[in-house]
Amino acid sequence: MELNYTTMEKFDIEPYGKKDFRNEEAYLRAEKRLKELKGFYWHAFWYVAVNIFILIMIVSNGGNIMHFGTWSTPFFWGIGLGFHALSVFGKSRLFGKAWEERKIREFMEKEERESRNYE
Repeated sequence: MELNYTTMEKFDIEPYGKKDFRNEEAYLRAEKRLKELKGFYWHAFWYVAVNIFILIMIVSNGGNIMHFGTWSTPFFWGIGLGFHALSVFGKSRLFGKAWEERKIREFMEKEERESRNYE
């Protein structure tokens, strides 16, 4: 069997550089962030939809609006939704880059002090 080199195509394969990995990491972080946002928005949608339904059912059946049971679901679920919002939107404020850098400096300074104590 003989190969015909005139019909073979040439493929240039570029090496994977650091820039490619950074782009891939950035994409994966963005994708993760998108999933977090989407999860929160769905949670908020169902919170509003279900609680409106519950309130309509209570009012249409002649229930007492000022009863604790009427507002317990929105209240406790709202607390959960608030924590979900903090986990999605509060990370950058509470544990952002500035906080990370400050903690790294603190750990490094502590390590340096401890290493001087053992010398």
